Amino acid sequence: MALRPAVFLDKDGTLLQDVPYNVEPRLMKFAPQAAAALHVLGRLGMPLVVVSNQPGVARGCFEHARLRGVTNRLHEMFAANGARLSGCYWCPHHPQGTVAEYARDCDCRKPAPGLLLTAARELGLDLSRSWFIGDILDDVEAGHRAGCQSILVDNGGETEWRQDCAARVPDAIADDLHDAALHIASALYRGQAA
Repeated sequence: MALRPAVFLDKDGTLLQDVPYNVEPRLMKFAPQAAAALHVLGRLGMPLVVVSNQPGVARGCFEHARLRGVTNRLHEMFAANGARLSGCYWCPHHPQGTVAEYARDCDCRKPAPGLLLTAARELGLDLSRSWFIGDILDDVEAGHRAGCQSILVDNGGETEWRQDCAARVPDAIADDLHDAALHIASALYRGQAA
């Protein structure tokens, strides 16, 4: 079976309004222009995958099982805007966590590429033809370390701007998720990827 390119999306601050440690589906709201972005991305026919650090599990803010409700709500939100969510991948770890099971270093917490590598293996994805969209440079780095092109949504989420390695330099900078989606659509049209 041929591997497919995909678009990976960071959740908090990129796809959804950033409400720290929120796992309440009714409080999940799109970030500005995210619904319009899903209409564009949905028409591309590429798998759409959410990848997100969720350190609230390790810090005891909520149980890992609560992420099922978040996943279900994301599926609904994508479908209501003309897109299909192919999967959600969560990192529940944090080295300074208080829940022993999750209080550790791992290979899935961005900027590590583990979530993307797992998604690629499970969903049959070609990372070299895929994109990662996020609102901080850890997202950009995770995408690059997995072999993807990375777009930074410059919406104020990044506060450090530490670009001490090439992996943290975005391939493109977008104003919002819709702008990033249009960039990908344009690149595909020009034959630059996928």
